[in-house]
Amino acid sequence: MDRSEDYRHLIQRLQMAVGVLELEETDELRREVLTICDRSPRSTLRLAVFGPFNYGKSTLLNALLGEKALPIDLIPTTGAAITVRYGPHLQTRICLQSRQEIIEQGTDILKQYAILDDHRRMREDVVSVEVSCPHPFLQTGVELLDLPGTNDREAQDALAKAQLLTADLVIQMLDGRKLMTLGEREHLRDWLLDRGIESVVFVVNFLNLLDPEDQKQVMNRMRFVAESFRSQLPSGISNLYRVDALPALRARLKGDMAAAQTTGLPMLETALHSIVQTYQTEGIPQQSQRAIALANRLQLALKGKIAFVQAQVQTEAEDRAQQRLEIKERAQKLIIKGFRESVADTKAWLDLPTLLRTHETGAQIALQQDRFPAWLTETLKPTWLNHQRQVVGWVHKACEFFNQPRPAELWFAFPSGPAASPPQPPTSSPQSKEEEIAPVAIATGLGWLMGGPLGAAIFGGTGYMVNKLENIAVSKADLPKFEKNEESYRQAAHYYLTQFRAAALTALQEYERTAEKIILTPIGEANAEPKSYQNQHQLTLLQNTLASLEDAIEAL
Repeated sequence: MDRSEDYRHLIQRLQMAVGVLELEETDELRREVLTICDRSPRSTLRLAVFGPFNYGKSTLLNALLGEKALPIDLIPTTGAAITVRYGPHLQTRICLQSRQEIIEQGTDILKQYAILDDHRRMREDVVSVEVSCPHPFLQTGVELLDLPGTNDREAQDALAKAQLLTADLVIQMLDGRKLMTLGEREHLRDWLLDRGIESVVFVVNFLNLLDPEDQKQVMNRMRFVAESFRSQLPSGISNLYRVDALPALRARLKGDMAAAQTTGLPMLETALHSIVQTYQTEGIPQQSQRAIALANRLQLALKGKIAFVQAQVQTEAEDRAQQRLEIKERAQKLIIKGFRESVADTKAWLDLPTLLRTHETGAQIALQQDRFPAWLTETLKPTWLNHQRQVVGWVHKACEFFNQPRPAELWFAFPSGPAASPPQPPTSSPQSKEEEIAPVAIATGLGWLMGGPLGAAIFGGTGYMVNKLENIAVSKADLPKFEKNEESYRQAAHYYLTQFRAAALTALQEYERTAEKIILTPIGEANAEPKSYQNQHQLTLLQNTLASLEDAIEAL
């Protein structure tokens, strides 16, 4: 890729960066980038005359052109950037925002469209002002740019600052009577050097109004400043001249060559011709420097926005993490509450008086009707399974929420059901209160068949077996045979429910100890799921744009 192609590539990256940064239309950096991008494909050399109001810019240009082409007055009036190009006749062309184009011979119309109004403001409806002039210097492919004076209004300063980027050579006007004011020093640094504008020719005006000794001091002082701005100029050509602009214009209008020679104008003209010839032959070196200067400013803007978006992403991440933490805390509270309430409800149902009051009569009737297994399947087991599902359901929610493995399920073997046996003589040995249940069962003539469960409460995979059943002191061999009666059925139902309660409570308490460890899992960000952020795409785009801009700068 040749240098011109590298330059075009950089211009494209500048435009892309402006779009990615989403700069406002009024943003100075955006205006300057678009200005230099619009100006890049050109065939003419542009010389811009720059300086504060009333420093003689328009007077100097008129002297160079040999006629009063541009409006000059004791009161600073230039209110637009006026481009002077070659043309066979002196003619003015005004373009307005309404797309109306006004073309008139001469330059009198400039007083209507290119000067400040009574409030010293530029006309807002003017897009461009061009003057055609039949001067041989312009015919060589040169155009002159008369900029509004600076240090008067912000709008004029903004226009002049942006247009300076389009100039191939800047002619900086200075007033020898007040050389290098604070504003001029700021312009040299902020408007020129920092923006890659290093091709500057300094013209000191009004030296004819000073005594000879003061003139020497002014020029000596300026030589030191001018040296910083000659790096892009052809060797052997000075970039510091004294030109008495008004005397030079008068001499030219009169055709007095000798008088014009004493004003310093011919020396400036010779230098400008040499610079133009060199640029047209060897190319314009400062174009890339200004593009790089803008690229460096865009780099800073991109880095600043990247840091801002990264901070937004981090803030959003922290906010989302806090939100997730709060959600988990609320969820954990609900799970703990739900689990403990379901356990409390199950324990309340297993409370012996409640369990007997609810199911003893039903179990007794089932025994009398010889349909006890059906009663277990249709009544007791479904009720237990309902409580079991509620308890286990909360634990499963906790496992999913905290990404924990499920514990062994809440499971136990139902006690074997009672069966009738032949009657046996009663025993008369004394019984303690704890041992009353077995003798009662013996006295009723009902025994316990322990050969296997009638059913099991199973919810999930692996089961938990209760091997120890409280208060079971009876085996088949110990059961004597007695006749059936209503009281014996009631006692058998009572005894079965007592065993069922003991087995269920043992299983529930063991499950509760395991479940509490899960539902009380400490909550932290480590348990949070990763989230995507809305600004991540913008951040990636900014980073890619910055990388491509850096590559384009390095290539150039």
